[in-house]
Amino acid sequence: MSEAPTPATAVSPADHSSPPAIEVRGLEMAYDTYVIMRDVNFTVAPGEIMVIMGGSGCGKSTLLKYLIGLKEVEKGEIIYHGESFSKASLEEKEEMQRGFGVLYQGGALWSSLTLAENVALPLEQYTRLSPKEIMEVVAMKLALVSLKGFEEFYPSEISGGMRKRAGLARAMALDPALLFFDEPSAGLDPITSLRLDQLILRLRDGLGTTIVVVTHELPSIFTIADNSIFLDAETKRVIAHGNPKDLVKEGRSDPKVREFLLRGDPNKTLIGLPREKRTVKRSNRQAMVRPTRDHSP
Repeated sequence: MSEAPTPATAVSPADHSSPPAIEVRGLEMAYDTYVIMRDVNFTVAPGEIMVIMGGSGCGKSTLLKYLIGLKEVEKGEIIYHGESFSKASLEEKEEMQRGFGVLYQGGALWSSLTLAENVALPLEQYTRLSPKEIMEVVAMKLALVSLKGFEEFYPSEISGGMRKRAGLARAMALDPALLFFDEPSAGLDPITSLRLDQLILRLRDGLGTTIVVVTHELPSIFTIADNSIFLDAETKRVIAHGNPKDLVKEGRSDPKVREFLLRGDPNKTLIGLPREKRTVKRSNRQAMVRPTRDHSP
């Protein structure tokens, strides 16, 4: 039986001395005339993991669609490595998008193709590599996500976590400078989710990839985030920007953000205390909580 993975710690190699890898200025997010979010501003340093967080329906995945060009910017600007993405021509946008890798929530694999064939698709479409060279790259990318030996398997023949990793291998096929993840932990058990978090950290540390992750999963947020923004559906604005471990501290952010990060315990009455000292009310009397294994992020 394999052991549970050891939780990783985000130690950012981000380069804050260089121009931002991503810069969003005054972005307005909308569907037709309905505005979802106003005046969105943030930057992502090269080699940084930026987490986009917030409650359900706040527009996290919609923001990702703007970032990768699935929605047109009507107001504001998105800039990559100093070049405007939102104001670029169609041809220029397509060229910039080749430097993106995207892992969608479901993995977005073609069910009729093997894992190797799925990973090969962008290489066949955008490179002049020979079939032999493509297969060499495919083998390398699948090995990178610990799927060596599964090249000829179909998506239906592997687990959900393996499908996510195969989708990541395809997203990495063209060696993108920017990686975007939409709810990567959705539908995964805690151990599989942690292994995916560790893989994301290895990609950043080993390749210097700039990564943007949409998630509401607290363990992932605290494990991988170098930086984060919090989208608030009520005010339709970004109400926090920073490392989640700083935002959770008293007085460092809006109470809504702390409540989200502490999950229903905004006053931190229980969270942060040694577990053997925590008390809970039972039948109008105080009872000591037995020491248990701490599964907090």
